[in-house]
Amino acid sequence: MNDNVPVQDRVWAVVAHLSAIVMGMGILLPVVGWSESRRKSNYASFQCMQALGYQSLGYTIWILATLVVVVITGVGAVARIVNLESVGQEIMAIVIAHMTLMLGLIGIYFILPIIGAIACVFGKDFRYPFMGKRLAKYLGYDLTLSDEPEWLIEEHENRWVASMGHFSVIIMLWGMLVPLTAWVLQGKRNSFLKFQTIQALVFQAGTMLLYILSMVIYLSGVIFFILSIGGMDAADMDSGFGMIGLVVFLGSMLCVFGVVLLVPLLHILGQWAGYRILKGDDYRYPIVGKLVERRVSRDDKPLKKESPA
Repeated sequence: MNDNVPVQDRVWAVVAHLSAIVMGMGILLPVVGWSESRRKSNYASFQCMQALGYQSLGYTIWILATLVVVVITGVGAVARIVNLESVGQEIMAIVIAHMTLMLGLIGIYFILPIIGAIACVFGKDFRYPFMGKRLAKYLGYDLTLSDEPEWLIEEHENRWVASMGHFSVIIMLWGMLVPLTAWVLQGKRNSFLKFQTIQALVFQAGTMLLYILSMVIYLSGVIFFILSIGGMDAADMDSGFGMIGLVVFLGSMLCVFGVVLLVPLLHILGQWAGYRILKGDDYRYPIVGKLVERRVSRDDKPLKKESPA
């Protein structure tokens, strides 16, 4: 056990890593841990930011890997069912194989944070594969050096947290906790972080509202269609009102289809924003960026001093 790392720092590191087990809902804990530990402990700050990166970037990679598995197993399932007579048994075998793969992917996602938490219990300087070493270099962090800088590179800290706020757009609903928490806890300290977190929060909220609105329109179309044909038991498609209901229903389906195509594009835009910030840009979303910039600049505008009488 590394006794040089205080217990409080280990606790924050362990909590930050283990929050990944909650699958999105615990993503605010690494941000809180970083906010509480920055300028107090390089060890805890780095571990919290590393955990935040894993839950944002790692979750994105995990989602993409899951989609690839679903597509491959789905295509394979259709091919096997078409060529077999015992369709029922084959479907059951495919479902079992698919569930096994999904559970395996979930286990792969969980195993690294669990290992990280165990390592941090003993004060070890845990690093995630691929990301950990690069993040340590980016932040100027090396616990083994005696002449280690007093604190991590502040600009890169802010950029990393702001970037993860954009990357987390892929985590439906819970991803908004990253920019929201960073804005509330650290927004007043840094204007760049404040703008980027508010921008990411507005962008994610808009994406979520678009999705919810499409669902409301779709359900409204379904209800209107059922009412227009006189209910499911006495369906009447020959009436004019029934035809109107059908048109409304088809329109609601088109709306949902449009959102299904648009939301992934918005997710990609959020990923692009996070990447550009890490590359050193002060990225602004189309339309949203300008609106947020005006609001933030108005709020940050210093009050005029009253002239002496």
